[in-house]
Amino acid sequence: MAWVLAMTYLWLKAGHIIFVIFWMAGLFMLPRYFVYHQEAAPGSPENALWIDRERKLLRIILWPALVVVWVLGLALAMTIGAFGQPWFHLKLAAVLGLTGYHFWLASYAEALARGERRLAGRRLRLLNEIPGLAAAIIVVLVIVKPF
Repeated sequence: MAWVLAMTYLWLKAGHIIFVIFWMAGLFMLPRYFVYHQEAAPGSPENALWIDRERKLLRIILWPALVVVWVLGLALAMTIGAFGQPWFHLKLAAVLGLTGYHFWLASYAEALARGERRLAGRRLRLLNEIPGLAAAIIVVLVIVKPF
């Protein structure tokens, strides 16, 4: 029985890591798409292409990856009893923040599709650093478990 639980844990972990990679790739790509999108003339065929690309990235990669990351992550946390560990609370807060960032990106994609260009390209380039910083914090918390 212990072997079955150990194998389930390893498969959960592998799946979680795979979908985190998909999610992070999308979180890095979408703000970059926004930069290029904002450089396209409003109402142009290129503008329409960027709207379509952003929607596809969200629908095909980002939303499914987000759901799977959360489901597998919570299953892993329950499997190892992480809810009682202090490092996990900070990791969970970082993942919640990254999830909020994901929702913000989705709302900004909708705004761009409506023709609203609220942020400059420079600001979008800076926002593109958020997933990298969050990933570094999360990896240190999971691997090092500093507290």
